[in-house]
Amino acid sequence: MTRAPNISRQTRSVLAALLAQPQAWRYGYDLSKETGLKSGTLYPLLIRLSDQGLLEAEWRQPLQPGRPPRHAYRLTDTGAALARERVGGEVFASATPARARLA
Repeated sequence: MTRAPNISRQTRSVLAALLAQPQAWRYGYDLSKETGLKSGTLYPLLIRLSDQGLLEAEWRQPLQPGRPPRHAYRLTDTGAALARERVGGEVFASATPARARLA
């Protein structure tokens, strides 16, 4: 029987934040504010999760003219299943519906 790989505290925090609305597209900046992770930790983690097929990533056009496009992320079905398995009920108290989220 193989053992599931360990998931770091930082990865669990990102998965928990994304699991709050698994179908919503989220910007890295919003995830950084919600999880408290610095960009040097967060973005390599997002890239790794995307490379593993746990996140979808795409360029999103800005809502305001003149702003650059930004990367947005959301869980794949596999990523959502892993997040439910590994983080379960972990929810961030700071996560509120008023947070800027992409639909």
